[in-house]
Amino acid sequence: MSQSQLEPPFVPLAFERLAPEQMLARARAWREELAHRRSVRHFAPDPLPEGLLEECLLAAGSAPSGAHRQPWTFVVVRDAELKRRIRLAAEEEERKLYTERISDEWREALAPLGTDANKPFLEIAPALIVVFRRAHELEDGQKRTNYYTQESVGLACGFLLAALHHAGLASLTHTPSPMAFLSELLERPDNERPFLLIPVGYPAAGCEVPNLRRKVLNEITVWR
Repeated sequence: MSQSQLEPPFVPLAFERLAPEQMLARARAWREELAHRRSVRHFAPDPLPEGLLEECLLAAGSAPSGAHRQPWTFVVVRDAELKRRIRLAAEEEERKLYTERISDEWREALAPLGTDANKPFLEIAPALIVVFRRAHELEDGQKRTNYYTQESVGLACGFLLAALHHAGLASLTHTPSPMAFLSELLERPDNERPFLLIPVGYPAAGCEVPNLRRKVLNEITVWR
């Protein structure tokens, strides 16, 4: 008997309808909490509490996905030598990006952030979460298509970043280009493609971030 025959196809939705004032208070508190999240490039090497990343990854795994395929793999790297190898490979690609591949317009856009090809945070951060997108699955020798994988994995990454921030951790979305070296170093199968590299940890003492302005509501929203 298959799993679908053992379990009911639908179950009651666990949902509590809140009072309007409670809904607004929760929405405002969550918005204010997320407003304090910043991309951090200066980490302390301090180890993370046991079980913390597991909870955040489970939160990420609850994201919606096309046809419920859940086309993501999260590889957590804590080994110092492996982090060093990832840094060296990432910096090699980044040097090519900054010297050969980047346009003047792109370089100008990055200037306020103070970024360059040096990525020491890849070694210093206590953990790197490398997110892979599963283009398809192989089951009993058969290829099974995954749907809307870019959108699905993007949603999972958003859940993950929010969960890490809510748990009291700093993070960075790092996208060395190209990222094929991550598949090789982490020995991932052919059906997986690197999507995002997320250093995670505590900010270093005295950490500073760019003084950026976020767009206000009427700049990002259209009401019809």
